[in-house]
Amino acid sequence: MQQFLEFVTNHPLLWTAFFGILGLLVFGEIRARTRAWKEIGPLEATALINHEDAVVLDVREAGEYRNGHILNAVHVPLGELPSRIEKLKKYQGRPIIAYCQTGTRSGSACSRLEKAGFERIYNLRGGAAAWVRENLPVTRK
Repeated sequence: MQQFLEFVTNHPLLWTAFFGILGLLVFGEIRARTRAWKEIGPLEATALINHEDAVVLDVREAGEYRNGHILNAVHVPLGELPSRIEKLKKYQGRPIIAYCQTGTRSGSACSRLEKAGFERIYNLRGGAAAWVRENLPVTRK
């Protein structure tokens, strides 16, 4: 115990960093469990698309979308989402799977959809990159 207290008093910066990182991890975990949207993988997404008629929402920029996207995806770039969210209201009763290139930007889209009153929202974990890694089809049309 004496060595532990000595270590703590000799290395306050390490302990501050430790508790800071621990706090961020706990906060992130609590946030993930309390948000209305869930993260799903490509295989879970295909099940939702095939069995529950899920809407796929591509929030990437136009150039990324033209390079290849999930078949029948609705394209609304993340920057345009607030102004075009009313047009998405027609899909409100269906599951919505949002995706971007890596799954980061689509998390922001899911939060915006949640605030707009959508209920069945999913974020494609790993985004389009994960979709392609699973050898699932993309189209350029």
